[in-house]
Amino acid sequence: MSTLKNTNTNSVEEAAVHLYEALNRQVATWSVLYTKLHHFHWYVKGPHFFRLHAKFEELYDEAAGHLDTIAERLLAIGGRPAATMAEYLQLSIVREAEGQPSAEEMVATVVSDLKLVASDLATGMESAESAGDPSTADILNGMRESVDKHIWMLNAFLGK
Repeated sequence: MSTLKNTNTNSVEEAAVHLYEALNRQVATWSVLYTKLHHFHWYVKGPHFFRLHAKFEELYDEAAGHLDTIAERLLAIGGRPAATMAEYLQLSIVREAEGQPSAEEMVATVVSDLKLVASDLATGMESAESAGDPSTADILNGMRESVDKHIWMLNAFLGK
């Protein structure tokens, strides 16, 4: 049974399902993004190698933390996190890395992916609020703040 609070049983169950879906989409997305950032970390080349190699590592370490936080929160509120590569690839809003992009293309791809994540975090916050779960909304909001900062910094790297 869900630990989510609401007065109407049907709306509680429906809100819980939407929240579980939103959180599982985040679990899957952070999992795929974690792997993509590792790919970029290993394959970045060029004059920005040292800076980007370290930045991609910072980002995948943060992605791993977000993934664990969301999965554990999902378990705490009665959900079941996705836990296989097949589920991740099916549910993720970002796609795996492909080919051998340039360093700048890697950064632009990460910015694009993080914008998708930021938007989906906002959707998750709305789902959490609808489910009467301000704690989950707060967790997602903290992640959104971090993602927004990374978007700003990476765009600055790209000269935008």
